[in-house]
Amino acid sequence: MSSPVPNLADNWEFTELWVDPTASPPYVLILVGDSSGLSWIYDPSQNYQLVFKSDTYSEAKLWLLEDKYEQVQGRLLAQVSP
Repeated sequence: MSSPVPNLADNWEFTELWVDPTASPPYVLILVGDSSGLSWIYDPSQNYQLVFKSDTYSEAKLWLLEDKYEQVQGRLLAQVSP
């Protein structure tokens, strides 16, 4: 089964889930980082629409923290084929 998620980044390295715990149910955003340092934040409730793009992970993380989002523990890493 293919994912409904569009091609978020050609060379993504990791993805993280961030939640707004004050919403009920919690509101989720997805942060994707690539090997060049770029980061994208997508909203799965809006058909994975891009809501923020930054040149660094730090900028993306700061944007999320300013809006009181909290990172879900753990990170999904891209698997490199041998």
